[in-house]
Amino acid sequence: MPWPGAALGQAAESAGAGAFCSGEFVGHNAYMTATEMAQATTSAMVGPGIAYAFARSPFIHAASARQLNAVAPDRVFLGLGAGTARMNSQWFGVDASEPAARMSELVEVIRAYLTAENGSRIRYTGRFYDLDANIQAPVLGCIDVPILIGAFNRHMLRTVGRTADGIIGHSLFTDRWWSEVVEPELDRGSQQSGRDTASLRRWGWLTVAIDDEDPTRAIADAKRQIAFYCSVKTYDALFRMHNWADDVDKIRSAFYRHDPHIDTYVTEDMLWALAVCGDSSQARQMLSARRWLPDIGFLAPPGFLVSSRRRDRYAAATIEFCSNYFRTKSEPTQVISRTEALK
Repeated sequence: MPWPGAALGQAAESAGAGAFCSGEFVGHNAYMTATEMAQATTSAMVGPGIAYAFARSPFIHAASARQLNAVAPDRVFLGLGAGTARMNSQWFGVDASEPAARMSELVEVIRAYLTAENGSRIRYTGRFYDLDANIQAPVLGCIDVPILIGAFNRHMLRTVGRTADGIIGHSLFTDRWWSEVVEPELDRGSQQSGRDTASLRRWGWLTVAIDDEDPTRAIADAKRQIAFYCSVKTYDALFRMHNWADDVDKIRSAFYRHDPHIDTYVTEDMLWALAVCGDSSQARQMLSARRWLPDIGFLAPPGFLVSSRRRDRYAAATIEFCSNYFRTKSEPTQVISRTEALK
């Protein structure tokens, strides 16, 4: 799950959480949060999920991963996301043109740094990166850090298949998007580089808001988070696939006029396809209705117009819900991981 802080994080790990991730934005840095995760846990995997890929050089990404690995040996992963064109040019001041091709080279260079032995020279010549690093210090040595990409569009999904160790899917990914878009594109990318698609990690985010005392508010919070994502045109292909374009237009109009009732424009169809929310009973139904869940899911409380205190309540409720859900299930479930679905 996304890192909920040391106390809740340790409770989640004790309940069986297998991985924690850190995002980043203006007020928080993915690698600094990942360091806190590494120091506060003992067995779960930790890493950025995602860090802005082009805002840092390959050297900085690799050095950060090495330092994390020193704190949490063999528990570190690296999740990278391209960010939007506007963010890269206007916020970060970097060139992010041709993001899929650029990401492919970035992953290769980072991996070269992470797998270099002491005394070896690191050379790479590409369209976007040209390096000749002769690091005369005993600070290298090969480490195993899986590199995953937060990919959405078809070009970046193929990049995952060709180059990365896996994908971190957006919480907007529906069953249909996973099965009809993600899997075929991962397959195409893997075939281009002669890789086995089944070896790729399929991780992803899922919006979860559970409150047995006030399920109506939990549902409204989940809807507001969905509405926030609907404001981003990058995801229009998914909305068109589900015939949600007209609903999304209404949501965007409400978003831009700061309508406090924006949640009312999110339909029940959208809610059940994109979130797990309400009371524990409805959450169980919604989770069981999903056919294509990530192999590792980052169960995230909604953050749009939700206080940090309420997010902590949702995180605690999610930990309790998952502990009970997986402990008490005695019947075969309709929920399967992608790896199982491909067998």
